[in-house]
Amino acid sequence: MTETFGVDAAAHEAARTMILDAAADVFQRQGFNRTTIDDIADGIGATKGRVYYYFRSKFDIYLAVYERGMRLVREAVEPHASGPGSGRDRLTAMCEAHAENLMTNLSYHNSIHQGIHRQTTPALKERQAQQLSELNGIRDDYEVMFRHVVIEGVEDGSLRDEDPQLTARMLLSSLNSIDAWFRARPGQPADELRDLAARITRMLISGLETR
Repeated sequence: MTETFGVDAAAHEAARTMILDAAADVFQRQGFNRTTIDDIADGIGATKGRVYYYFRSKFDIYLAVYERGMRLVREAVEPHASGPGSGRDRLTAMCEAHAENLMTNLSYHNSIHQGIHRQTTPALKERQAQQLSELNGIRDDYEVMFRHVVIEGVEDGSLRDEDPQLTARMLLSSLNSIDAWFRARPGQPADELRDLAARITRMLISGLETR
């Protein structure tokens, strides 16, 4: 029974992920407001009934896209925050991981950055508003993680003594702007994305190095 449940759970998660991938792609191309459940269903080659089997509404899909996007980037970046090296070394590794993850999962990041807030979606149910607030909190905590490493870099002398909050926000804002201009080529090798992430990071971190 346990094995069967495991298979069912894995299949369920795979189906949800397929829907989220399709939804993130459509949100990126069309924007949230212009996207319909039919558009998302077309993205997986199914009827909208299949989409509704896993999600109750378009906004619930958006929330799941937001959650998955944040989870993917946090899993890529967080280990570097407590890794070896100076604050500058760790901040550099974090920025590179963030940029590479953004380029790899571009549609998820773009969907998050569209910035859907409660004031533009007044019909949100209480549970949806609560979940959105929690996700915004996760995003804020992610910024705080960068801020702490900036503070540690200032303390160990590897980074200039600048306002940590301003520094973290400047870095993340600059990194997140990648989604405004970057589009991966079909079949673009992962090492090219990694190299581009490193080059972008060098330009950003160079302004924070101690002289």
